[in-house]
Amino acid sequence: MGRLEGKIAIVTGSSSGIGKTTAEVFAREGATVVLVARREERLREVKAWIAAVGGAADYVVADLADRAECDRVVETVIAKFGRIDVLVNNAGIPDRHMPTTRTSDELWDRVVAVDLTSVFHLCRATLKHMETRGSGSIVNISSIGARGLAGAAYSSAKAGLLALTRNIAIQFAGKGIRCNATLPGPTPTELNTPEALATFDPEMPAVTARHFDLSVPEADTFDQAAAILFFASDESKAMTGQCLTVDNGATL
Repeated sequence: MGRLEGKIAIVTGSSSGIGKTTAEVFAREGATVVLVARREERLREVKAWIAAVGGAADYVVADLADRAECDRVVETVIAKFGRIDVLVNNAGIPDRHMPTTRTSDELWDRVVAVDLTSVFHLCRATLKHMETRGSGSIVNISSIGARGLAGAAYSSAKAGLLALTRNIAIQFAGKGIRCNATLPGPTPTELNTPEALATFDPEMPAVTARHFDLSVPEADTFDQAAAILFFASDESKAMTGQCLTVDNGATL
């Protein structure tokens, strides 16, 4: 307990799934967590849960596909708290495993806008404040899909996220600002319920499944949050530009 004591942490996509669990874990570890997502009712519920266990949280409703919304999130947090110690870029949308030949322009643009471009905008806006203070930790949530194990748009966006992570890490190495990434494997969330999976492309999941050990149990959202917490905390203070896969060995 207390590994993030006194820290101001932004967690995007924190209305459900990995982001929600991460926000709750961060709050228990002493951080003031700023929740960011599109669904205000869900954000209120997460904030109330954190308050009920003695934690501190606020929220900003935003559609991160809009650059102006990314800037507004950062400006709002700086105006209220004066700094950002941790930025977790978790918000993302799936592409229903659509392969290249069946990916529409609209699907490509939306997935890349949310899963990659929004992270660039949030990092750019946050880094100028972290640079002034000479400290900060950014954790980008990529995916094993970055290895091509998803649809074309999602795989491309998540792979781009790894390159962005390393680029930021190289720029700020030794300057007190770290940037790392996690690559979650299959994790039970709203994005992969049976109802959601029924909307996926029928071919690509079967193709990518050949590259998984399907006998390995899925990681859960607490497993993912634990890895994110490690990169956010000073326990990893000498680590930057690292990409940590959390999938119980399913893709070794």
